[in-house]
Amino acid sequence: MNLQPTILIVDDEKHTRDGLRRLLENDYDVYVAADVAGATDVLDREQVDVLLTDLRLGNEDGMSLIDRALKMPRPPTCIMMTAYGSVDVAVEAMKRGAYDFVTKPLNLDKVEMLIARAMQGRKLEQENRALRQQVDERYGLENIWGDSAALHEVLDTIRQVAPSSANVLIEGESGTGKELAAHAIHNLSRRNKAKFVAVHCAALSPQLLESELFGHEKGAFTGAVAQRIGRFELANGGTIFLDEISEMSPQLQAKLLRVTQDGRFQRVGSNTEIHTNARILAATNRHMEEEVKKGRFREDLFYRLNVVELNIPPLRERPEDILPLGSSFIAEFTQGRARFSSSVADLLVRYSWPGNVRELRNAMERATLLSRGEMILPEHLPSRARAATHPSTAAEPMDPQRLEEIERHAIIQALLKHSFNRTETAKALGISRRALIYKLQRLRELGYEIGSPPGRPEDAEP
Repeated sequence: MNLQPTILIVDDEKHTRDGLRRLLENDYDVYVAADVAGATDVLDREQVDVLLTDLRLGNEDGMSLIDRALKMPRPPTCIMMTAYGSVDVAVEAMKRGAYDFVTKPLNLDKVEMLIARAMQGRKLEQENRALRQQVDERYGLENIWGDSAALHEVLDTIRQVAPSSANVLIEGESGTGKELAAHAIHNLSRRNKAKFVAVHCAALSPQLLESELFGHEKGAFTGAVAQRIGRFELANGGTIFLDEISEMSPQLQAKLLRVTQDGRFQRVGSNTEIHTNARILAATNRHMEEEVKKGRFREDLFYRLNVVELNIPPLRERPEDILPLGSSFIAEFTQGRARFSSSVADLLVRYSWPGNVRELRNAMERATLLSRGEMILPEHLPSRARAATHPSTAAEPMDPQRLEEIERHAIIQALLKHSFNRTETAKALGISRRALIYKLQRLRELGYEIGSPPGRPEDAEP
């Protein structure tokens, strides 16, 4: 498999094509074409990284070729070659999306440098795209696990509200995943190309929090040695997440109210107004209506933030999610090599999990570190979970096959969602591809049938 970048050279002059081929073929996979038809054929067959085309191709126009190339799903970086008298046309090509141009007669050193720079730009773009995909995978809905009706209601609300610009108040106990829900709303919104900026209001004093939110000017207070850009300014066009909003002081609540009304604020120490178009997602582990009744939170600000209310239920109210979550965490920490016993499963559903999903995750990580084999046993759990004697609401007795059923269900759902592509299925389950194959083999040994789509061999990789 050729891992070199691919370049397509289009020129109706044979000596130009041959000269550029000899210049570039040691470092690139080079294709050549003499006209638009030949170039189109290559573009349709190959993934081209850089298109280097002459403006004049006999009676044809290189501009139309560039226009066509830029409309492809994965467009190449386009560079135009042109004579000195046609520089204005090359500039127009850049306005329409071309990367750059070079003039004839060609300076070969400049051509090499320009292509190298274009490839570096493509590499950075690919890395950024991969990073965005990793963020999406980390904070997308697929990472909010659970089969309970209560959680499905939360996910439905997220899907409905995300495309809007409405402010959302997310209520839930500590550890239920409020920030994860906020990330999912942002990533499913039209603002997902802009920044998601998180501020934890309980972690800072009122003065520091004001500076963090709105910024400050140099000399505004002791220690303000330089101008600081605030989080609302950074989140312009994107989303700002205010965690533990109930801990905000009354003075800051008044300033935040102004931002929710017209998007305007002032840096500390400045009289200049700044406008922001940041969507506000606020979260709290308190009952905000009670905070309003007790006079600890402004009623007008509450209604500004609570355009849409999202309540994330605690884990004890959705016990059917405990085992799938625990199993997914074990798979993540052990690459699919370990599982917990039925006695551990009984303890997990009996414990009330006051720390919610965060506590469950930490307990599973601890258990995997303490276990020496492939089975998580009761002694590997924290003492508070081992001491649990009262089952959670709707908890049911466990039998030895229960865990295999949970695992099989999760695997089949992921396989169906990703058209039986094992690589994508493994990503969705948070395990390696090798671990997924191991699990499939193990389930077959236990007598479970893991099928494949009609017409596809069972062990074929798409």
